Amino acid sequence: MWGEDEAGPYQAIPHPGPSWQREGKPARQPHEYVRGGTAKLLTLFRPATGAVRAEPVERAPNAVLHPWLKRELDALLAALPPVADREGPGRRWADWGWSEAAVTGVDPRPKEERPPVRLVLVWDNLTGHKSAGMVQWLVERGIVPLYTPLGGSWLNLTESVQRILVRRALGGQHPESAQEVMEWLSAAVGGWNKAPTPFHWGGKRAARRQRARERRHALGGAGGYTRHPVARPRRASLLQDLGNGHPHDK
Repeated sequence: MWGEDEAGPYQAIPHPGPSWQREGKPARQPHEYVRGGTAKLLTLFRPATGAVRAEPVERAPNAVLHPWLKRELDALLAALPPVADREGPGRRWADWGWSEAAVTGVDPRPKEERPPVRLVLVWDNLTGHKSAGMVQWLVERGIVPLYTPLGGSWLNLTESVQRILVRRALGGQHPESAQEVMEWLSAAVGGWNKAPTPFHWGGKRAARRQRARERRHALGGAGGYTRHPVARPRRASLLQDLGNGHPHDK
């Protein structure tokens, strides 16, 4: 499984972030606004291994994105071992929500001639990502496109690694041209791939959220909850109230 995203655009302007300065001599940024151009980062990310395949570009229309993505995916498919069991788990299109009619509508070849699922591609549900030619190219090679729902691009972990790469490349820096932005982004990608970090859903953040949910106190089985338990009357005072009659009843 790989994820794809186009990060940016990033301007050639001073970027906020930490920087090393001598004591008493803070970093200063120019007040003039100079248009130095922008750059974007085309990124393929494999969460299981942390591997990143990226290319900085000045613009990312379909005429730029699609050829780059096809080259990268062809290289990934060439490195994969052959599929031993075409009917194994995850190898059938139905396992990913694709009906036979949907697959046939994109790839009219007989089922025996179509390749099994070899790679899963997660990316945004933009119109260009759903173009007929691009989807057909993917299906013909056994690549399942999985589109994140509207407002759910955070499900694509590629955006997470992009934030890390951009922060490493541009945080506290002042690139003066789009070319310089692209060079620094490439250097950050190269440094990341020397010691990639796998990504997993869950981890410490999920554990903290689970502990927070466990600390909630339900209100009598209702949908609401409180952060702290509701104080209950002591047993002795409760019995006394029952024997003498509650003041609210008078």
